[in-house]
Amino acid sequence: MAENYFRNNEYEKAAEFYKQLVQKSPYNTTYLKKLVSCYQEMNRFDFAESLLTDKLSKRKNLSFLNVLLGYNYERQQKTDLAEKYYRKAIESIKDKSGYGSIIASMFKDYSKLDLAIEAYGEASKQNENVNYGFQIAQIYGEKGDFNLMFESYLNYLDTNENYLNTVKRYTARYVTDDGEDPNNILFKKALLRKSASNPKDVWNDLLSWLFIKQKDYGKAFIQKKALYQRNSESLFQIHELGQIAFDDNEFESAKKCFDYVIENTDHDGDKFHAILMNLQIAVKTNDPETEQKFQQTFTEYGIDRGTFAIQVLYADYLTFNKNLPEKAKNTLEKALKFSVNKYQKAEAQLKLADVLVYQNTFNKALIYFSQVQTRFKNHELGQKARFKVAQTSYFKSDFKWAKAQLKVLKGSATQLIANDAADLFLTISDNQPQDSIPSGLKLYAKADLLAYQNKDTAAISILNTILNKYKGQPIEDEALFKQAELFSKSKKYDKAITNYLSIIEIDDQGILVDDAYYLMAQLYENKLDDVEKAKEYYQKIVFNYPSSIYLVDARKRYRKLRGDTI
Repeated sequence: MAENYFRNNEYEKAAEFYKQLVQKSPYNTTYLKKLVSCYQEMNRFDFAESLLTDKLSKRKNLSFLNVLLGYNYERQQKTDLAEKYYRKAIESIKDKSGYGSIIASMFKDYSKLDLAIEAYGEASKQNENVNYGFQIAQIYGEKGDFNLMFESYLNYLDTNENYLNTVKRYTARYVTDDGEDPNNILFKKALLRKSASNPKDVWNDLLSWLFIKQKDYGKAFIQKKALYQRNSESLFQIHELGQIAFDDNEFESAKKCFDYVIENTDHDGDKFHAILMNLQIAVKTNDPETEQKFQQTFTEYGIDRGTFAIQVLYADYLTFNKNLPEKAKNTLEKALKFSVNKYQKAEAQLKLADVLVYQNTFNKALIYFSQVQTRFKNHELGQKARFKVAQTSYFKSDFKWAKAQLKVLKGSATQLIANDAADLFLTISDNQPQDSIPSGLKLYAKADLLAYQNKDTAAISILNTILNKYKGQPIEDEALFKQAELFSKSKKYDKAITNYLSIIEIDDQGILVDDAYYLMAQLYENKLDDVEKAKEYYQKIVFNYPSSIYLVDARKRYRKLRGDTI
Protein backbone atom coordinates (compact mmCIF):
# COMPACT_ATOMS: atom_id res chain seq x y z
CA MET A 1 0.00 0.00 0.00
CA ALA A 2 2.87 2.33 0.81
CA GLU A 3 4.44 1.68 -2.58
CA ASN A 4 1.12 2.27 -4.33
CA TYR A 5 0.63 5.63 -2.62
CA PHE A 6 4.24 6.57 -3.41
CA ARG A 7 3.80 5.80 -7.11
CA ASN A 8 0.66 7.92 -7.19
CA ASN A 9 2.52 10.88 -5.60
CA GLU A 10 0.41 10.61 -2.42
CA TYR A 11 3.44 11.09 -0.20
CA GLU A 12 1.55 11.96 3.01
CA LYS A 13 -0.29 8.62 2.97
CA ALA A 14 2.79 6.72 1.83
CA ALA A 15 4.83 8.22 4.70
CA GLU A 16 2.33 7.00 7.30
CA PHE A 17 2.69 3.42 6.08
CA TYR A 18 6.48 3.64 5.69
CA LYS A 19 6.75 4.96 9.27
CA GLN A 20 4.97 1.83 10.50
CA LEU A 21 7.26 -0.37 8.39
CA VAL A 22 10.39 1.38 9.70
CA GLN A 23 9.18 0.95 13.29
CA LYS A 24 8.80 -2.80 12.71
CA SER A 25 12.10 -3.08 10.78
CA PRO A 26 14.21 -0.08 11.96
CA TYR A 27 17.18 -0.80 9.69
CA ASN A 28 15.50 -2.05 6.56
CA THR A 29 17.25 0.17 4.00
CA THR A 30 14.42 0.05 1.44
CA TYR A 31 11.76 1.24 3.90
CA LEU A 32 14.06 3.88 5.35
CA LYS A 33 15.02 5.29 1.93
CA LYS A 34 11.38 5.46 0.86
CA LEU A 35 10.33 7.23 4.06
CA VAL A 36 13.16 9.75 3.60
CA SER A 37 12.06 10.24 -0.04
CA CYS A 38 8.48 10.91 1.11
CA TYR A 39 9.70 13.62 3.50
CA GLN A 40 11.87 15.14 0.77
CA GLU A 41 9.02 15.21 -1.74
CA MET A 42 6.92 17.06 0.86
CA ASN A 43 9.88 19.46 1.55
CA ARG A 44 10.07 18.18 5.14
CA PHE A 45 13.84 17.99 5.03
CA ASP A 46 14.09 18.50 8.81
CA PHE A 47 12.00 15.35 9.37
CA ALA A 48 14.38 13.37 7.13
CA GLU A 49 17.47 14.87 8.80
CA SER A 50 16.13 14.11 12.29
CA LEU A 51 15.31 10.52 11.32
CA LEU A 52 18.74 9.86 9.79
CA THR A 53 20.82 11.56 12.50
CA ASP A 54 18.88 9.61 15.11
CA LYS A 55 19.68 6.32 13.35
CA LEU A 56 23.36 7.28 13.03
CA SER A 57 23.64 8.32 16.70
CA LYS A 58 22.30 4.95 17.81
CA ARG A 59 24.41 2.90 15.36
CA LYS A 60 27.43 4.80 14.06
CA ASN A 61 28.56 1.80 12.05
CA LEU A 62 25.65 2.31 9.60
CA SER A 63 27.87 4.65 7.62
CA PHE A 64 25.85 4.22 4.40
CA LEU A 65 23.19 6.47 6.00
CA ASN A 66 25.61 9.35 5.37
CA VAL A 67 24.75 9.10 1.68
CA LEU A 68 21.06 9.60 2.45
CA LEU A 69 21.88 12.49 4.76
CA GLY A 70 24.17 14.08 2.18
CA TYR A 71 21.51 13.83 -0.50
CA ASN A 72 18.99 15.37 1.91
CA TYR A 73 21.28 18.43 2.15
CA GLU A 74 21.77 18.45 -1.61
CA ARG A 75 18.00 18.63 -2.10
CA GLN A 76 18.15 21.82 0.01
CA GLN A 77 21.05 23.12 -2.14
CA LYS A 78 23.41 22.92 0.86
CA THR A 79 26.24 21.70 -1.35
CA ASP A 80 29.07 21.92 1.19
CA LEU A 81 27.17 19.90 3.79
CA ALA A 82 26.16 17.36 1.16
CA GLU A 83 29.78 16.93 0.06
CA LYS A 84 30.88 16.55 3.71
CA TYR A 85 28.57 13.59 4.30
CA TYR A 86 29.32 12.02 0.91
CA ARG A 87 33.03 12.08 1.84
CA LYS A 88 32.21 10.59 5.24
CA ALA A 89 30.44 7.71 3.51
CA ILE A 90 33.37 6.99 1.19
CA GLU A 91 35.96 7.30 3.99
CA SER A 92 33.99 4.82 6.07
CA ILE A 93 34.61 2.11 3.46
CA LYS A 94 38.21 1.88 4.72
CA ASP A 95 36.90 0.51 8.03
CA LYS A 96 33.69 -1.12 6.78
CA SER A 97 34.50 -2.46 3.30
CA GLY A 98 31.36 -4.62 3.42
CA TYR A 99 29.25 -1.49 3.08
CA GLY A 100 31.17 -0.41 -0.04
CA SER A 101 28.73 -1.88 -2.54
CA ILE A 102 25.71 -0.51 -0.62
CA ILE A 103 27.22 3.00 -0.54
CA ALA A 104 28.15 2.82 -4.24
CA SER A 105 24.67 1.56 -5.14
CA MET A 106 23.08 4.46 -3.22
CA PHE A 107 25.25 6.97 -5.05
CA LYS A 108 24.20 5.35 -8.32
CA ASP A 109 20.51 5.59 -7.36
CA TYR A 110 20.99 9.32 -6.78
CA SER A 111 22.84 9.68 -10.13
CA LYS A 112 26.09 10.54 -8.32
CA LEU A 113 27.97 8.39 -10.81
CA ASP A 114 31.52 9.61 -10.17
CA LEU A 115 31.06 9.05 -6.44
CA ALA A 116 29.65 5.58 -7.14
CA ILE A 117 32.77 4.71 -9.17
CA GLU A 118 34.97 6.05 -6.35
CA ALA A 119 33.06 4.01 -3.77
CA TYR A 120 33.36 0.79 -5.78
CA GLY A 121 37.06 1.49 -6.31
CA GLU A 122 37.66 2.03 -2.58
CA ALA A 123 35.74 -1.15 -1.74
CA SER A 124 37.87 -3.15 -4.22
CA LYS A 125 41.03 -1.65 -2.69
CA GLN A 126 40.03 -2.69 0.83
CA ASN A 127 39.02 -6.24 -0.12
CA GLU A 128 41.08 -8.09 -2.73
CA ASN A 129 38.52 -10.90 -2.85
CA VAL A 130 35.88 -8.71 -4.52
CA ASN A 131 35.92 -7.11 -7.96
CA TYR A 132 33.42 -4.42 -8.86
CA GLY A 133 34.79 -3.91 -12.37
CA PHE A 134 31.50 -5.00 -13.89
CA GLN A 135 29.45 -2.46 -11.91
CA ILE A 136 32.02 0.27 -12.67
CA ALA A 137 31.80 -0.55 -16.39
CA GLN A 138 28.00 -0.19 -16.31
CA ILE A 139 28.31 3.22 -14.67
CA TYR A 140 30.80 4.39 -17.30
CA GLY A 141 28.21 3.31 -19.88
CA GLU A 142 25.55 5.42 -18.14
CA LYS A 143 27.95 8.37 -18.20
CA GLY A 144 28.54 7.89 -21.93
CA ASP A 145 32.26 7.25 -21.37
CA PHE A 146 32.33 4.22 -23.65
CA ASN A 147 36.11 3.97 -23.85
CA LEU A 148 36.44 3.48 -20.08
CA MET A 149 33.34 1.27 -20.10
CA PHE A 150 34.90 -1.16 -22.59
CA GLU A 151 38.23 -1.06 -20.73
CA SER A 152 36.44 -1.88 -17.46
CA TYR A 153 34.50 -4.78 -18.96
CA LEU A 154 37.69 -6.24 -20.40
CA ASN A 155 39.67 -5.73 -17.18
CA TYR A 156 36.91 -7.54 -15.33
CA LEU A 157 36.91 -10.36 -17.88
CA ASP A 158 40.68 -10.60 -17.54
CA THR A 159 40.17 -11.75 -13.95
CA ASN A 160 37.06 -13.87 -14.52
CA GLU A 161 36.56 -15.42 -17.96
CA ASN A 162 33.33 -17.10 -16.85
CA TYR A 163 31.60 -13.78 -17.50
CA LEU A 164 32.34 -13.82 -21.26
CA ASN A 165 28.72 -14.23 -22.33
CA THR A 166 27.55 -11.61 -19.82
CA VAL A 167 30.09 -9.12 -21.20
CA LYS A 168 28.88 -9.90 -24.72
CA ARG A 169 25.29 -9.29 -23.67
CA TYR A 170 26.02 -5.90 -22.10
CA THR A 171 28.46 -4.80 -24.80
CA ALA A 172 25.88 -5.65 -27.48
CA ARG A 173 23.85 -2.66 -26.26
CA TYR A 174 26.58 -0.31 -27.48
CA VAL A 175 28.06 -1.87 -30.63
CA THR A 176 26.21 -2.16 -33.94
CA ASP A 177 26.52 -4.01 -37.24
CA ASP A 178 28.44 -1.03 -38.65
CA GLY A 179 32.22 -1.51 -38.47
CA GLU A 180 32.69 2.27 -38.76
CA ASP A 181 30.53 3.04 -35.74
CA PRO A 182 32.68 4.91 -33.16
CA ASN A 183 31.74 2.46 -30.40
CA ASN A 184 32.71 -0.52 -32.56
CA ILE A 185 36.09 1.10 -33.24
CA LEU A 186 36.64 1.83 -29.53
CA PHE A 187 35.76 -1.75 -28.57
CA LYS A 188 37.98 -3.22 -31.26
CA LYS A 189 40.95 -1.05 -30.19
CA ALA A 190 40.46 -2.03 -26.54
CA LEU A 191 40.42 -5.71 -27.53
CA LEU A 192 43.52 -5.40 -29.72
CA ARG A 193 45.42 -3.68 -26.88
CA LYS A 194 44.47 -6.51 -24.53
CA SER A 195 45.36 -9.13 -27.10
CA ALA A 196 48.79 -7.55 -27.70
CA SER A 197 49.68 -7.10 -24.02
CA ASN A 198 48.22 -10.35 -22.68
CA PRO A 199 47.22 -12.89 -25.39
CA LYS A 200 44.24 -15.02 -24.37
CA ASP A 201 41.58 -17.09 -26.13
CA VAL A 202 38.89 -14.85 -24.68
CA TRP A 203 40.14 -11.82 -26.70
CA ASN A 204 40.03 -13.80 -29.96
CA ASP A 205 36.55 -14.99 -29.06
CA LEU A 206 35.34 -11.42 -28.45
CA LEU A 207 36.99 -10.11 -31.63
CA SER A 208 35.35 -12.88 -33.62
CA TRP A 209 31.99 -12.08 -31.97
CA LEU A 210 32.40 -8.39 -32.90
CA PHE A 211 33.30 -9.20 -36.51
CA ILE A 212 30.31 -11.56 -36.83
CA LYS A 213 28.07 -8.78 -35.50
CA GLN A 214 29.52 -6.50 -38.20
CA LYS A 215 29.02 -9.27 -40.78
CA ASP A 216 32.76 -9.21 -41.43
CA TYR A 217 33.01 -12.99 -41.61
CA GLY A 218 36.50 -13.05 -43.16
CA LYS A 219 38.02 -11.33 -40.13
CA ALA A 220 35.95 -13.48 -37.79
CA PHE A 221 37.40 -16.54 -39.53
CA ILE A 222 40.97 -15.32 -38.80
CA GLN A 223 40.13 -15.10 -35.08
CA LYS A 224 38.45 -18.51 -35.06
CA LYS A 225 41.52 -20.02 -36.73
CA ALA A 226 43.75 -18.50 -34.04
CA LEU A 227 41.51 -20.07 -31.39
CA TYR A 228 41.65 -23.45 -33.13
CA GLN A 229 45.43 -23.38 -33.38
CA ARG A 230 45.63 -23.00 -29.60
CA ASN A 231 42.74 -25.35 -28.86
CA SER A 232 41.94 -28.05 -31.39
CA GLU A 233 38.57 -28.71 -29.72
CA SER A 234 37.21 -25.41 -31.08
CA LEU A 235 36.91 -26.53 -34.71
CA PHE A 236 33.14 -26.67 -34.29
CA GLN A 237 33.21 -22.85 -33.89
CA ILE A 238 34.62 -22.53 -37.40
CA HIS A 239 31.86 -24.79 -38.69
CA GLU A 240 29.30 -22.67 -36.82
CA LEU A 241 30.77 -19.48 -38.35
CA GLY A 242 30.49 -21.05 -41.81
CA GLN A 243 26.81 -21.77 -41.17
CA ILE A 244 26.19 -18.17 -40.03
CA ALA A 245 27.91 -16.79 -43.15
CA PHE A 246 25.98 -19.23 -45.36
CA ASP A 247 22.64 -18.19 -43.84
CA ASP A 248 23.60 -14.56 -44.57
CA ASN A 249 24.44 -15.44 -48.21
CA GLU A 250 28.12 -14.64 -47.64
CA PHE A 251 29.16 -17.71 -49.57
CA GLU A 252 32.85 -16.91 -50.08
CA SER A 253 33.52 -16.63 -46.34
CA ALA A 254 31.31 -19.66 -45.65
CA LYS A 255 33.31 -21.78 -48.11
CA LYS A 256 36.61 -20.80 -46.46
CA CYS A 257 35.24 -22.04 -43.14
CA PHE A 258 33.95 -25.33 -44.54
CA ASP A 259 37.19 -25.92 -46.49
CA TYR A 260 39.14 -25.47 -43.26
CA VAL A 261 36.91 -27.96 -41.45
CA ILE A 262 37.37 -30.53 -44.26
CA GLU A 263 41.17 -30.12 -44.12
CA ASN A 264 41.46 -30.36 -40.34
CA THR A 265 38.74 -32.64 -38.97
CA ASP A 266 39.19 -36.31 -38.12
CA HIS A 267 35.45 -36.79 -37.67
CA ASP A 268 33.61 -38.18 -40.70
CA GLY A 269 30.30 -36.61 -39.70
CA ASP A 270 31.82 -33.11 -39.55
CA LYS A 271 33.69 -33.64 -42.81
CA PHE A 272 30.63 -34.83 -44.74
CA HIS A 273 28.50 -32.00 -43.41
CA ALA A 274 31.13 -29.44 -44.48
CA ILE A 275 31.27 -31.05 -47.94
CA LEU A 276 27.46 -30.92 -48.09
CA MET A 277 27.50 -27.20 -47.25
CA ASN A 278 30.12 -26.51 -49.92
CA LEU A 279 27.97 -28.31 -52.49
CA GLN A 280 24.97 -26.23 -51.38
CA ILE A 281 27.08 -23.12 -51.99
CA ALA A 282 27.94 -24.40 -55.48
CA VAL A 283 24.23 -24.96 -56.23
CA LYS A 284 23.14 -21.57 -54.87
CA THR A 285 25.84 -19.66 -56.76
CA ASN A 286 25.21 -21.55 -60.05
CA ASP A 287 28.81 -22.77 -60.10
CA PRO A 288 29.36 -24.27 -63.59
CA GLU A 289 31.42 -27.07 -61.99
CA THR A 290 28.63 -28.16 -59.62
CA GLU A 291 27.96 -31.48 -61.39
CA GLN A 292 31.67 -32.23 -61.48
CA LYS A 293 31.96 -31.47 -57.74
CA PHE A 294 29.16 -33.90 -56.92
CA GLN A 295 30.79 -36.63 -59.01
CA GLN A 296 34.21 -36.00 -57.45
CA THR A 297 32.63 -36.36 -54.00
CA PHE A 298 30.95 -39.65 -54.88
CA THR A 299 34.16 -40.95 -56.49
CA GLU A 300 36.28 -40.05 -53.47
CA TYR A 301 33.88 -41.00 -50.66
CA GLY A 302 31.49 -43.44 -52.33
CA ILE A 303 27.70 -43.70 -52.54
CA ASP A 304 26.88 -45.14 -49.15
CA ARG A 305 25.63 -44.22 -45.67
CA GLY A 306 28.29 -41.56 -45.17
CA THR A 307 27.18 -39.55 -48.19
CA PHE A 308 23.41 -40.01 -47.66
CA ALA A 309 22.62 -36.28 -47.20
CA ILE A 310 24.77 -35.43 -50.24
CA GLN A 311 22.76 -37.90 -52.35
CA VAL A 312 19.51 -36.20 -51.28
CA LEU A 313 20.96 -32.78 -52.15
CA TYR A 314 22.11 -34.14 -55.53
CA ALA A 315 18.55 -35.29 -56.27
CA ASP A 316 17.28 -31.80 -55.48
CA TYR A 317 19.92 -30.30 -57.78
CA LEU A 318 19.05 -32.71 -60.60
CA THR A 319 15.36 -31.81 -60.33
CA PHE A 320 15.24 -28.08 -59.74
CA ASN A 321 18.45 -26.98 -61.46
CA LYS A 322 19.00 -29.52 -64.25
CA ASN A 323 15.38 -30.53 -65.01
CA LEU A 324 16.24 -34.23 -64.66
CA PRO A 325 13.52 -35.51 -62.30
CA GLU A 326 13.74 -39.17 -63.43
CA LYS A 327 17.44 -39.29 -62.67
CA ALA A 328 16.68 -37.63 -59.32
CA LYS A 329 14.11 -40.33 -58.48
CA ASN A 330 16.66 -43.07 -59.23
CA THR A 331 19.17 -41.30 -56.99
CA LEU A 332 16.66 -41.12 -54.12
CA GLU A 333 15.57 -44.73 -54.49
CA LYS A 334 19.21 -45.77 -54.07
CA ALA A 335 19.68 -43.34 -51.16
CA LEU A 336 16.74 -44.87 -49.30
CA LYS A 337 18.71 -48.13 -49.05
CA PHE A 338 21.44 -46.28 -47.15
CA SER A 339 19.21 -44.50 -44.63
CA VAL A 340 20.30 -45.56 -41.14
CA ASN A 341 17.21 -44.40 -39.23
CA LYS A 342 13.59 -43.38 -39.69
CA TYR A 343 14.52 -39.68 -39.83
CA GLN A 344 16.85 -40.12 -42.80
CA LYS A 345 14.25 -42.27 -44.51
CA ALA A 346 11.65 -39.53 -44.00
CA GLU A 347 14.00 -36.87 -45.45
CA ALA A 348 14.48 -38.98 -48.59
CA GLN A 349 10.73 -39.60 -48.90
CA LEU A 350 9.97 -35.88 -48.56
CA LYS A 351 12.48 -35.10 -51.29
CA LEU A 352 11.05 -37.86 -53.49
CA ALA A 353 7.60 -36.30 -53.04
CA ASP A 354 9.06 -32.88 -53.98
CA VAL A 355 10.30 -34.42 -57.23
CA LEU A 356 6.84 -35.85 -57.90
CA VAL A 357 5.28 -32.39 -57.35
CA TYR A 358 7.83 -31.04 -59.83
CA GLN A 359 6.49 -33.62 -62.31
CA ASN A 360 2.85 -32.63 -61.52
CA THR A 361 2.28 -36.12 -60.05
CA PHE A 362 0.37 -34.67 -57.14
CA ASN A 363 -1.56 -37.68 -55.80
CA LYS A 364 1.51 -39.88 -55.49
CA ALA A 365 3.41 -37.02 -53.85
CA LEU A 366 0.59 -36.58 -51.34
CA ILE A 367 0.88 -40.25 -50.35
CA TYR A 368 4.56 -39.76 -49.40
CA PHE A 369 3.91 -36.47 -47.62
CA SER A 370 1.00 -37.98 -45.68
CA GLN A 371 3.04 -41.01 -44.64
CA VAL A 372 5.73 -38.79 -43.12
CA GLN A 373 3.08 -36.57 -41.49
CA THR A 374 1.46 -39.61 -39.85
CA ARG A 375 4.74 -41.11 -38.60
CA PHE A 376 6.09 -37.84 -37.18
CA LYS A 377 3.00 -36.12 -35.78
CA ASN A 378 4.76 -34.04 -33.11
CA HIS A 379 8.10 -33.64 -34.86
CA GLU A 380 9.33 -30.87 -37.15
CA LEU A 381 9.44 -33.41 -40.00
CA GLY A 382 5.72 -34.03 -39.50
CA GLN A 383 4.99 -30.30 -39.56
CA LYS A 384 7.07 -29.89 -42.68
CA ALA A 385 5.18 -32.77 -44.32
CA ARG A 386 1.81 -31.25 -43.32
CA PHE A 387 2.81 -27.96 -44.95
CA LYS A 388 3.83 -29.85 -48.08
CA VAL A 389 0.40 -31.56 -48.11
CA ALA A 390 -1.27 -28.15 -47.89
CA GLN A 391 0.99 -26.63 -50.55
CA THR A 392 0.48 -29.54 -52.95
CA SER A 393 -3.30 -29.42 -52.40
CA TYR A 394 -3.15 -25.71 -53.19
CA PHE A 395 -1.17 -26.38 -56.38
CA LYS A 396 -3.89 -28.80 -57.52
CA SER A 397 -6.63 -26.24 -56.61
CA ASP A 398 -7.97 -28.18 -53.61
CA PHE A 399 -8.18 -24.97 -51.59
CA LYS A 400 -10.54 -26.24 -48.90
CA TRP A 401 -8.23 -29.09 -47.83
CA ALA A 402 -5.17 -26.85 -48.10
CA LYS A 403 -6.75 -24.32 -45.72
CA ALA A 404 -7.66 -27.03 -43.22
CA GLN A 405 -4.00 -28.14 -43.03
CA LEU A 406 -2.66 -24.58 -42.90
CA LYS A 407 -5.01 -23.62 -40.08
CA VAL A 408 -3.45 -26.30 -37.88
CA LEU A 409 0.09 -25.26 -38.80
CA LYS A 410 -0.36 -21.56 -38.07
CA GLY A 411 -0.36 -22.11 -34.32
CA SER A 412 1.61 -25.28 -33.72
CA ALA A 413 4.53 -25.34 -36.14
CA THR A 414 8.10 -24.05 -35.93
CA GLN A 415 8.32 -20.31 -36.63
CA LEU A 416 9.48 -20.63 -40.23
CA ILE A 417 6.79 -23.17 -41.16
CA ALA A 418 4.16 -21.19 -39.21
CA ASN A 419 5.03 -18.03 -41.16
CA ASP A 420 4.85 -19.83 -44.51
CA ALA A 421 1.56 -21.44 -43.48
CA ALA A 422 0.07 -18.08 -42.43
CA ASP A 423 1.11 -16.45 -45.73
CA LEU A 424 -0.41 -19.22 -47.85
CA PHE A 425 -3.56 -19.31 -45.70
CA LEU A 426 -4.07 -15.57 -46.28
CA THR A 427 -3.46 -15.91 -50.02
CA ILE A 428 -6.17 -18.57 -50.30
CA SER A 429 -8.60 -16.86 -47.89
CA ASP A 430 -8.33 -13.45 -49.58
CA ASN A 431 -8.77 -14.82 -53.10
CA GLN A 432 -10.90 -17.96 -52.81
CA PRO A 433 -13.71 -17.99 -55.42
CA GLN A 434 -17.12 -16.99 -54.05
CA ASP A 435 -20.38 -18.39 -55.50
CA SER A 436 -18.51 -20.09 -58.36
CA ILE A 437 -17.31 -16.69 -59.67
CA PRO A 438 -13.68 -17.03 -60.88
CA SER A 439 -11.22 -15.03 -58.77
CA GLY A 440 -7.96 -15.87 -60.52
CA LEU A 441 -6.75 -18.04 -57.62
CA LYS A 442 -6.52 -21.19 -59.76
CA LEU A 443 -4.33 -19.37 -62.28
CA TYR A 444 -2.28 -17.85 -59.46
CA ALA A 445 -1.71 -21.31 -57.92
CA LYS A 446 -0.55 -22.52 -61.33
CA ALA A 447 1.91 -19.60 -61.56
CA ASP A 448 3.08 -20.40 -58.02
CA LEU A 449 3.68 -24.01 -59.03
CA LEU A 450 5.72 -22.93 -62.06
CA ALA A 451 7.80 -20.65 -59.83
CA TYR A 452 8.31 -23.61 -57.44
CA GLN A 453 9.52 -25.61 -60.46
CA ASN A 454 11.97 -22.80 -61.38
CA LYS A 455 10.02 -22.19 -64.61
CA ASP A 456 10.06 -18.46 -64.03
CA THR A 457 9.34 -17.26 -67.58
CA ALA A 458 6.16 -19.36 -67.77
CA ALA A 459 5.12 -18.18 -64.29
CA ILE A 460 5.57 -14.52 -65.27
CA SER A 461 3.47 -15.09 -68.39
CA ILE A 462 0.54 -16.56 -66.38
CA LEU A 463 0.80 -13.71 -63.86
CA ASN A 464 0.47 -11.28 -66.81
CA THR A 465 -2.74 -13.07 -67.78
CA ILE A 466 -4.08 -12.62 -64.23
CA LEU A 467 -3.16 -8.92 -64.25
CA ASN A 468 -5.05 -8.38 -67.52
CA LYS A 469 -8.06 -10.55 -66.71
CA TYR A 470 -8.59 -9.78 -63.01
CA LYS A 471 -7.59 -6.13 -62.80
CA GLY A 472 -9.19 -4.41 -59.80
CA GLN A 473 -9.80 -7.69 -57.97
CA PRO A 474 -8.01 -8.73 -54.72
CA ILE A 475 -5.68 -11.09 -56.64
CA GLU A 476 -4.10 -8.17 -58.50
CA ASP A 477 -1.66 -7.04 -55.81
CA GLU A 478 -0.70 -10.67 -55.04
CA ALA A 479 0.10 -11.24 -58.73
CA LEU A 480 2.11 -8.00 -58.94
CA PHE A 481 4.08 -8.95 -55.82
CA LYS A 482 4.83 -12.50 -57.00
CA GLN A 483 5.86 -11.23 -60.40
CA ALA A 484 8.15 -8.63 -58.78
CA GLU A 485 9.89 -11.43 -56.85
CA LEU A 486 10.50 -13.32 -60.09
CA PHE A 487 11.74 -10.15 -61.85
CA SER A 488 14.23 -9.57 -59.00
CA LYS A 489 15.38 -13.19 -59.20
CA SER A 490 16.15 -12.74 -62.90
CA LYS A 491 17.84 -9.35 -62.19
CA LYS A 492 15.12 -7.31 -63.96
CA TYR A 493 15.13 -4.80 -61.15
CA ASP A 494 13.39 -1.96 -63.02
CA LYS A 495 10.43 -4.21 -63.78
CA ALA A 496 10.27 -5.36 -60.17
CA ILE A 497 10.19 -1.73 -58.99
CA THR A 498 7.41 -0.91 -61.49
CA ASN A 499 5.34 -3.71 -59.94
CA TYR A 500 5.99 -2.55 -56.39
CA LEU A 501 4.93 0.98 -57.29
CA SER A 502 1.74 -0.42 -58.85
CA ILE A 503 0.93 -2.22 -55.56
CA ILE A 504 1.27 1.08 -53.68
CA GLU A 505 -0.87 2.89 -56.26
CA ILE A 506 -3.70 0.34 -55.92
CA ASP A 507 -4.02 0.92 -52.15
CA ASP A 508 -1.38 2.75 -50.10
CA GLN A 509 -2.72 1.05 -46.94
CA GLY A 510 -2.81 -2.45 -48.44
CA ILE A 511 -1.30 -5.43 -46.68
CA LEU A 512 1.66 -5.66 -49.08
CA VAL A 513 2.55 -1.95 -49.20
CA ASP A 514 5.20 -1.92 -46.47
CA ASP A 515 6.74 -5.04 -48.08
CA ALA A 516 6.82 -3.17 -51.41
CA TYR A 517 8.52 -0.10 -49.91
CA TYR A 518 11.08 -2.20 -48.03
CA LEU A 519 11.96 -4.40 -51.02
CA MET A 520 12.30 -1.36 -53.27
CA ALA A 521 14.60 0.28 -50.72
CA GLN A 522 16.68 -2.92 -50.61
CA LEU A 523 16.94 -3.01 -54.41
CA TYR A 524 18.02 0.63 -54.59
CA GLU A 525 20.54 0.19 -51.78
CA ASN A 526 22.06 -3.19 -52.70
CA LYS A 527 21.50 -3.63 -56.44
CA LEU A 528 21.04 -0.22 -58.07
CA ASP A 529 23.40 1.84 -55.88
CA ASP A 530 20.93 4.71 -55.50
CA VAL A 531 21.22 5.84 -51.87
CA GLU A 532 18.74 8.72 -52.17
CA LYS A 533 15.96 6.47 -53.46
CA ALA A 534 16.74 3.84 -50.82
CA LYS A 535 16.54 6.53 -48.09
CA GLU A 536 13.23 7.78 -49.51
CA TYR A 537 11.58 4.37 -49.28
CA TYR A 538 13.03 3.44 -45.88
CA GLN A 539 11.72 6.80 -44.63
CA LYS A 540 8.22 5.98 -45.92
CA ILE A 541 8.13 2.94 -43.63
CA VAL A 542 9.51 4.85 -40.64
CA PHE A 543 6.95 7.68 -40.85
CA ASN A 544 3.90 6.04 -42.42
CA TYR A 545 3.88 2.40 -41.30
CA PRO A 546 4.71 2.26 -37.55
CA SER A 547 3.29 -1.27 -37.16
CA SER A 548 5.38 -2.74 -39.99
CA ILE A 549 7.65 -5.69 -39.21
CA TYR A 550 10.31 -3.79 -41.19
CA LEU A 551 10.16 -0.67 -38.99
CA VAL A 552 13.23 -1.35 -36.82
CA ASP A 553 15.45 -2.37 -39.73
CA ALA A 554 14.15 0.42 -41.98
CA ARG A 555 14.94 3.02 -39.31
CA LYS A 556 18.42 1.61 -38.82
CA ARG A 557 19.12 1.46 -42.57
CA TYR A 558 17.73 4.98 -43.09
CA ARG A 559 19.91 6.47 -40.36
CA LYS A 560 22.99 4.67 -41.62
CA LEU A 561 22.45 5.87 -45.21
CA ARG A 562 21.83 9.40 -43.90
CA GLY A 563 25.17 9.23 -42.10
CA ASP A 564 23.91 9.55 -38.54
CA THR A 565 26.23 8.76 -35.65
CA ILE A 566 23.95 6.58 -33.59
